[in-house]
Amino acid sequence: MRLLTAAFFVIMVQGVSFKETQLQNSRVKQAYAEKEPIVREYLKGKNISDIGFQLFMRAFKREKELEIWVKQKNDDAFTLLHTYDFCTSSGTLGPKRKEGDLQIPEGVYNINHFNPQSNFHLSLGLNYPNASDKILSDKKHPGGAIYIHGNCVTIGCIPITDDKIKELYILAVEAKDQGQEKIPVHIFPTRMTNDGISFLKASLSNSHHMAFWENLKTVFDDFEKTKKLKTVKVNHNGQYVFSAE
Repeated sequence: MRLLTAAFFVIMVQGVSFKETQLQNSRVKQAYAEKEPIVREYLKGKNISDIGFQLFMRAFKREKELEIWVKQKNDDAFTLLHTYDFCTSSGTLGPKRKEGDLQIPEGVYNINHFNPQSNFHLSLGLNYPNASDKILSDKKHPGGAIYIHGNCVTIGCIPITDDKIKELYILAVEAKDQGQEKIPVHIFPTRMTNDGISFLKASLSNSHHMAFWENLKTVFDDFEKTKKLKTVKVNHNGQYVFSAE
């Protein structure tokens, strides 16, 4: 009887979905109660089914904007769903390179942590430092714990208020629950248009990040042209390159 009970318990635990696990937290449960209808209206307005969609985010530090893109799982091209404003910011234009520098990272990331009990209401963690950061940043103290979160304070994260993080958290939970293992997040110093690059060159002409920004522009340009995401890898110099696969 004890063996049967233990086996049944394991089956039950394994059968709990990611969404069900998240909904065991009061803040997530409250977010769904308040915001789920709004999120579903966002999707409906773009003719995106709330079943089987995937998520992609782009952040622009100078503009203080976080774009949310979606597509159906079997489609290739993404559609812009919504844009959230940063409610505050820290640091300057340029990537994060050291713990305590107050910089919001720049580069190609993905969501690797859901925190339903965050000190900043709800938060979505980024995989900073990524492979590029580990090459280009301080080897001993590159920093970490970078999140998109609620509240309106930051020392290197992206805050969008408690109200708006509820919506974004729901979208991320739904995407992950429906099978999206990695939710990509691209962070840029500014919109990397020709005007954006001209601004960086004119206002920050002495910046040693210019080559890094030119490299980031290739990632920006490709998505701007196709609205599709290619697989991005990092070479031995810390540069982002498109996979040949």
